[in-house]
Amino acid sequence: MMTRRLLAATVVVLSLVAIGPAWAKEAEKAQEQSEYQIGPEDVLDIAVWNNTSISRTVPVRPDGKISLPLLTDVQAAGLTPAQLREALMKRLAEYVPSPEVSVIVREVHSFKVSVIGEVKTPGRFELKSQATVLDILAQAGGLSEFASRSKIVVFRPEGGSVRRIPFNYNKVTSPGGEQENFFLQPGDIVMVP
Repeated sequence: MMTRRLLAATVVVLSLVAIGPAWAKEAEKAQEQSEYQIGPEDVLDIAVWNNTSISRTVPVRPDGKISLPLLTDVQAAGLTPAQLREALMKRLAEYVPSPEVSVIVREVHSFKVSVIGEVKTPGRFELKSQATVLDILAQAGGLSEFASRSKIVVFRPEGGSVRRIPFNYNKVTSPGGEQENFFLQPGDIVMVP
């Protein structure tokens, strides 16, 4: 009896050890995806410890790059602040011994979402944090009386194409439909027919 329990416990422990690294990698990937990614038009504070001649506030250009003394063009858009910090430390190591760099997003200007169609105030909205479809519809003043609530579509740019994501307002606002209210991404267009 005791041997079976010990054997069962050993199997559970070995199973956890075997899946541990895979689970850790998935958790790390999810963490990276949830971190803020720098975008064009954001404003960054770059500080290089004990080096005020390189430290400065820089805008991210429309091409997604920043410029610093000694470093001409550095890709910033699409990276998290931590990833940009690592890239700057590697590039600056050629000129500065053991550079310590910090990257702070001072202003967010790259998170823009458009709302068109049957809403009270259509337009392009600059967001400062994550927002759901319901959040942006509220920011656009809500749906008009002629809106086709079950046929709303979110157009999401993905590489060279655009993905259509259906959004049913009636389903989302009914009991149990909350999980259908998803987060928007920069560049999304919400179309309310």
